[in-house]
Amino acid sequence: MSRTLITIIGFSAAVFTTFSFIPQFIKIVKTKKTEGLSLLMILQISAGLILWIIYGLLRKDIVLITANSVGLIIVTATLLAYFKYSKTE
Repeated sequence: MSRTLITIIGFSAAVFTTFSFIPQFIKIVKTKKTEGLSLLMILQISAGLILWIIYGLLRKDIVLITANSVGLIIVTATLLAYFKYSKTE
């Protein structure tokens, strides 16, 4: 497999996983409801992202660090919205 194809696959995976929580965040903000959203899932994803960032730091891999840091910011925003709007349900 060519190095370019491997890079494209890795970049595509990073984009999809990094931004995967945006639709959920938008839904929470628009509806102001967290019904059906699992807090445990959000916490597990957060823990996984933190571990990926640590792993990226240990490997000095800027792609892992950047993608997972952006993902963690999005998931943290979702978590904050979860706490904000779960009180109103």
